[in-house]
Amino acid sequence: MGTFSRFAIAIVLLLVVIGSIFGYKFYQINQMQAKFSQPRPATVVKTTEVARVSWQPSIQSIGGIRAINGVMIANELPGVVTKILFKSGQSVKKGDILIRLNSDIEQAALTTRLAEAQLASKAFQHNSDLISKRAVSQFALDETKAALDVARARVKEAEAQFGKKILTAPFDGILGLRLADIGENLSVGTPVVEINMLNPILVEYTLSEQELASVDIGDLVEVTVAATGSEVFKGTITAINSSITPETRTVKLRAQLLNPQQSLKPGMFATIRTMAEGERQVIAIPNIALSFNTYGDFAYALTKNEKGQLVTEQRTLETGVTREGMTEINKGLEPGERIIASGLLRLRAGQRVKIKQNDKIADSTGVK
Repeated sequence: MGTFSRFAIAIVLLLVVIGSIFGYKFYQINQMQAKFSQPRPATVVKTTEVARVSWQPSIQSIGGIRAINGVMIANELPGVVTKILFKSGQSVKKGDILIRLNSDIEQAALTTRLAEAQLASKAFQHNSDLISKRAVSQFALDETKAALDVARARVKEAEAQFGKKILTAPFDGILGLRLADIGENLSVGTPVVEINMLNPILVEYTLSEQELASVDIGDLVEVTVAATGSEVFKGTITAINSSITPETRTVKLRAQLLNPQQSLKPGMFATIRTMAEGERQVIAIPNIALSFNTYGDFAYALTKNEKGQLVTEQRTLETGVTREGMTEINKGLEPGERIIASGLLRLRAGQRVKIKQNDKIADSTGVK
């Protein structure tokens, strides 16, 4: 066999191999195209019906929790701490003794004043007996009476000084952390312990001057704080400031809340809704049914395509007030329509879906 024949055979075999490779790849491409050309299976979703609900008009604001009575207890006179009669965080009643300071000097001064008062009382009584016998003058009697009054006043002064060496609770409340130790020499005005009345408790917040006409003393408020999650504390407005702050054009309000579990603490950040009179009907949907893109808020409504299949339709929405996990819809949805309630991230407009109800997949040919 000549060189040319062997070369020709090699070329033919090479062409056969290349053709086989291209044929196999062409077959694979056709298979992939056939696979992708098949319609995607319907996505199983949960839905909810758009409905009208009754909402009471409200004004939302932010503010802070504060105690009705809350002070830092401090000493009026200097002295050394001799007794501490409370524990940090303890509940106390008005008048309970908290701390005793060394009062030896004040005790001695009180004893002296009591003795002086007793002597002045005897002198007055003696002159009172003699005046009826005309043994002393009226002036002498008046002089001993004045001396008695002075002595009694000095006793009261000494008792007051002695009493200031005993620190007591000014009202019923809960104590904070102890800030003094036994044997510590306290100068005047040294903080000893904080006390707060926690039930009831106040929330203080501001509203704009435009909203002032919509609120009044006695209006209901609903308060939430981050520490208690979705728990709502209810109360009423008890005071409205008599002036507007010129810099912010806002007015300060206070509302009183019941706090039986003492969950609210002074200083907490709070969200307040002031409830207005009357109710209004609004269209509202769950917050989890809302999503957001560059064009604004939207939701997926259910509709049918030309084949009668259930598909998604993206609706751009105009939203209003948000409360208790629901958002008011001003434009974009109508009562009775069904929308996707969850799993929005895996959906797109025009996608086929099946409704899941009670853990069973509903017929995809109609809206349930």
